[in-house]
Amino acid sequence: MKSIHLKWAVVLLLFVHASLLAWSATKHSPNLNEHAHLVAGVSHWKFGRFELYRVNPPLVRMVAALPVLFSDAKYDWSGFYESAGARPVFDMGRQFIEVNGEKSIWYFTIARWACIPFSLLGGFICYLWTKELYGSIAGLFSLTLWCFSPNMLAHGQFFTPDCGATALGITAAYCFWKWLRQPGWKLAIIAGVVLGLAELTKTTWIILFGLWPLLWLIWQVSQKTEDRSLSWKKQVSQLICILFLGLYLLNLGYGFEGSFKKLNQFEFTSNSLAGYENEEQRNEEQKTNGFADSWLGEIPVPFPQNYVLGIDIQKRDFENFGRESYLRGEFRDHGWWYYYLYALAIKVPIGYWIIFCLAFLHAFYRRESNNSDWQNGLLLATPAIIILTLVSSQTGFNHHMRYVLPIFPFAFIWMGQTALWIAEKKKFAATVTSLSLLWAIGSSLTIYPHSLSYFNETVGGPMHGHEHLINSNIDWGQDLLFLKEWIKRHPEAKPIHLCYYGDYNPKYLGLDYPLPPVNKKQDLDFHPPPGWYAISISYLKGFGWRQPKNGFSYLQGYKPVATAGYSIYIYHTDDESTILKRQ
Repeated sequence: MKSIHLKWAVVLLLFVHASLLAWSATKHSPNLNEHAHLVAGVSHWKFGRFELYRVNPPLVRMVAALPVLFSDAKYDWSGFYESAGARPVFDMGRQFIEVNGEKSIWYFTIARWACIPFSLLGGFICYLWTKELYGSIAGLFSLTLWCFSPNMLAHGQFFTPDCGATALGITAAYCFWKWLRQPGWKLAIIAGVVLGLAELTKTTWIILFGLWPLLWLIWQVSQKTEDRSLSWKKQVSQLICILFLGLYLLNLGYGFEGSFKKLNQFEFTSNSLAGYENEEQRNEEQKTNGFADSWLGEIPVPFPQNYVLGIDIQKRDFENFGRESYLRGEFRDHGWWYYYLYALAIKVPIGYWIIFCLAFLHAFYRRESNNSDWQNGLLLATPAIIILTLVSSQTGFNHHMRYVLPIFPFAFIWMGQTALWIAEKKKFAATVTSLSLLWAIGSSLTIYPHSLSYFNETVGGPMHGHEHLINSNIDWGQDLLFLKEWIKRHPEAKPIHLCYYGDYNPKYLGLDYPLPPVNKKQDLDFHPPPGWYAISISYLKGFGWRQPKNGFSYLQGYKPVATAGYSIYIYHTDDESTILKRQ
């Protein structure tokens, strides 16, 4: 492919991707986390403080907050309070919505648009890295995988940190790989800077401080002596520079707030860091630091205070602090080790899985053609495997497949090698690869802009996704605007009752409707009064967050007449034809 054609193809793909994200961003109501991130991002700029949202670092939400800072948005900071494990930010996010009313939708939209460049960066790095490994056609192939992935479209439209962390994580890995191949101070400084930026997106990337030295050592041991462009001593000094520069930028991003505080001076809330073996011991004893009497407690922690406390709060969440997990119709008070593997199997297009398998075949086919293939494969596979293993090991609760989103670009780059069969004119393999890609793109775009609710054909698509997963995998409060549109098109839908799984108060969109009646006694013969009912699928399945557990599940005995997106189901109980036979 000619260079000019290649450049225009890249520009076109990125333009299409940005357009899909920008349009989708205007169509969805705020998800369950965005209001908290927006208020926290504004607070970081206004007050230079970071305790309001500790669970993840501030970079993405600060970028999202920039256009809102220059708007006429109103704020209410009266809900702030500080205590161990405190998270007032969600109440303050609701206050932000309250004082701005329906106009807040516009503020969320421009905040989302501000973060689209993160996704464009991630796609472009996929293109560059794959191109250097396998050629320009393969680079375009990987870029296409990124641009039309329903999971990237789903989270690239929001300003929650998942897409930003994914994009800067793969960018940091690419810069590190470039330095490994050609060590030098310029590339070392670039790698260190990007490492610091990645660390400021999500605490997931703390693994890189330990992983990169290990990967460097393996890379050096596998290198022939004559292939080394620098001595070990020089490379070690550059590696130390990379790590210290990344650590410095992480602390700088927090304004060195509480940096190098001794470990025994923190007040922790998670069992593992506070020193409890279980909840029973927590109830019997009162302590906040498991390192208080240990020599480890005297060690200064080289991270910002709120960064450390954010890890503690996240750890408390994973210890199942009053949270239920859901998988394939089953609720239980802890998770499954295979939850994320199962989620990936049904939320990634089948065409992508076929290409993934073809990539294994291609790697085996050309295993002796390039001795460096295994090294490159190691650099791609190791971060992905560690993230998947780390997240899967946290079985206190399972809610969100987005926790493993950072593994996607590593897979897309490795999958790019299957495009070589097209370039090499291997007819059968090229045909299967091309058809698989077209199938995947078609499967993704068929349900656009509802990419968050995407499920592949193995489970019957998004209409059956709730039988397997809920929460942010299908229902994150994103479809309230679609419900408003549906009600506007159906003025006959009165009276209507609404139970919405989200933090955006429907009354600010003119949807001030009463809750459906609650089946408090779990009566199997309970029938609601005649009328219209709109209910989020999470509550319909019996999830009890903020509403009585199974209080509205009686509506599963009726056939929905419509859906708003794929997360809000609409029922009309006057129509006897909608009543299903109860088992």
